[in-house]
Amino acid sequence: MRIGVIGAGVVGVTAGLALCRRGHAVTVFDREGVAAGASRGNAGAFAFADIIPLATPGIMRKAPLWLFDPNGPLSIPPSYALRVAPWLVSFWQASLPGRYRAAVAAQSALMAHSAAALEALVSAHGLHDMLRREGQLQLYEGESEFRRSLPGWDERRAAGVRFTLLESREAIAEVQPGLDARFTHGGFTPDWVNAVDPARWVERLAEILTRAGGVIERAHIRSLAASPSEVHVAGPQGSWHFDRVVLAAGAHSGRLARQLGLRLPLETERGYNTTLPAGAFDLRTHVTFPGHGFVVSRVGEGIRVGGGVELGGLDLPPRMERAGALLRKAASFLPGLKTEGGRQWMGFRPSMPDSLPVISAAPHSPSVVLAFGHGHLGLTQSAGTAGLVADIVDGLPPEIDIAPYRASRF
Repeated sequence: MRIGVIGAGVVGVTAGLALCRRGHAVTVFDREGVAAGASRGNAGAFAFADIIPLATPGIMRKAPLWLFDPNGPLSIPPSYALRVAPWLVSFWQASLPGRYRAAVAAQSALMAHSAAALEALVSAHGLHDMLRREGQLQLYEGESEFRRSLPGWDERRAAGVRFTLLESREAIAEVQPGLDARFTHGGFTPDWVNAVDPARWVERLAEILTRAGGVIERAHIRSLAASPSEVHVAGPQGSWHFDRVVLAAGAHSGRLARQLGLRLPLETERGYNTTLPAGAFDLRTHVTFPGHGFVVSRVGEGIRVGGGVELGGLDLPPRMERAGALLRKAASFLPGLKTEGGRQWMGFRPSMPDSLPVISAAPHSPSVVLAFGHGHLGLTQSAGTAGLVADIVDGLPPEIDIAPYRASRF
């Protein structure tokens, strides 16, 4: 079949490669090129241990504080508060205990599937040199914060995630020396994997895709129309007809989905970071500060400090002070961190209220397959999503139950 893929981020490129390997004629479109958005600026983590959705029971009690802490872990610009209100209602509904439990189960299933799919992808294309297998360290300030984290570690244990809980500064220093003494407890997940460089990972997959016969077009797709027999896409650079189209445009997917009659609660997590040059810190593992909503990871030879969630849509100007605030925190948490010479970045992450992506044929337009809404887990779930997309296109039973990820759940 002739397959068009809208979006050349990690989900779109990986899906395109999976479809190309199954014998389809694949064309991938992106208005900016390969890995131009969040796939370039993320922390590089294949975060298979992150099975806990953002919408946890009781989280809405913290909502009033978000507007008053622009540099907090989860913030909403005051000018965007009314626009995001309907999404917050869905977010609150997702945080109810029953919905939360279902989301954890669905996230766990997709994580296990994606971890296996990643290893198959790495083996098939000899990508072992593109990964770091150095684990991940989550840090807590004191006994009280650590105890509050234990139910989440129980969830991970039930999902088969291996970890070791660390209850002394000495145990933490064996994993990562050079941390501030305020961090007294932690949890280490040894199977955590990082891309050496997330942008280079996607570029490498794109190279494999083109060698296999796939085509990558730099084009801004503005129109998407489906009939029972074909899908028509168009933009300033031209128009194309396909048997199937995969919509994997990340945070930009909502505008095209609306042309199919879909109004999904897709919001934009605006992520900020600073990438420091080589020699900034002797980082030995991916470090997460869950109480502050950011991470420190190695990217290439440098150090990337970033994270947090700012629900601010696609159109507001970036507020780069947020990246600066994260870097200042990191400097106090890692006293030896050299903060000079950094490059700041802001990008858009596609977020659904229940933290689960949309992976399904479009309701009423089954010739279009939806693959977006992964939040900060696009890299993590890309290989698993690609396999599910290929199964949907081929009319095969997906390897896992995709009911939790259907667009019709909303």
